[in-house]
Amino acid sequence: MDHPDQDFFAPEDFAYRARAAVGYGLHRKTLQVESGDRMRAFVIGNVALDEAVTVDDLPAFGASIHGQAGQTDLGGKGANQAIVLGRAGVPCRFCAAIGEDSRADDIRLRLAAEPLETDLVRIAGVASDFSIILRTASGDNAVITTNAAASGLTPDAACAALAGATKDDLLVLQGNLSAETTIAALRQARQVGMRTALNPSPLRPFFGALWPLVNMAFVNESEAAALGGIDALLAAGVPQVVLTLGAHGARLVTTSGNTLVPAAPCKVVDTTGAGDCFLSTALASAALRGVAMDPRALRHAAAAAAITVSRPGTGAAFPTKAELAEILLQP
Repeated sequence: MDHPDQDFFAPEDFAYRARAAVGYGLHRKTLQVESGDRMRAFVIGNVALDEAVTVDDLPAFGASIHGQAGQTDLGGKGANQAIVLGRAGVPCRFCAAIGEDSRADDIRLRLAAEPLETDLVRIAGVASDFSIILRTASGDNAVITTNAAASGLTPDAACAALAGATKDDLLVLQGNLSAETTIAALRQARQVGMRTALNPSPLRPFFGALWPLVNMAFVNESEAAALGGIDALLAAGVPQVVLTLGAHGARLVTTSGNTLVPAAPCKVVDTTGAGDCFLSTALASAALRGVAMDPRALRHAAAAAAITVSRPGTGAAFPTKAELAEILLQP
């Protein structure tokens, strides 16, 4: 499938009828295509339990500091993105690896409360992944995440998770899986004709081989710089890039131009997971309207991220289904 310039979610790809647009509203749970099938998102990534600690300042190298224990929450970039897509009304299958421990049981129970189809692969001999989040009173954070379980997800398991996917569907990936598994999933998606979105975080040395298989990349400023800049991503074959700028908003960049969308005003309490919420809300907005990624999708994403950063936690801070439905009706 060749890369279109601005054709990430084109209406013709989903054979939209007028009834699909008319039916989109607070009452709408799924988006129907001509065949009656649902457009689905397939998120393959990591899931973790987040352990938050509030500190006065992030520690310097070699320092010992005191902190205040916070709540345990569901996290991991893959889980974050799947949860928001599901809450936004996009039918979503989430595949991740877990260990054989009590954390795995906790993860399974927490995911069961979300509007997702889950495919959790147990890996023997490893601990389920978890994150330690150091959070300051100003909302800044530093996150350390284990990845033994995520790294153990095999290419075969990832490709099996795409069973039944069609050209109308979407694959969402991040940087937590192995190179072999990430490339296998993208190649399988390309063979089917799926659209693909990559959030290259955390940064990995193998990302350069992925760009010809990616329809859209979501990066922040530091990630963009480490990857050689937005122009380098476009030149490598990514037709659309969303550059998030924190309090300064986000840019939608293509080979034909770029558009700046301002951030939504908010009081920052905790920035954990805000980028994941932004990505999934933007994808959901475009998909549910049957359009290419556009400034409206980024405005919706900014509004959802503003809610997320105004609350403590990760999964618990994401907008609810009702809040996302209201946001997705905004112009």
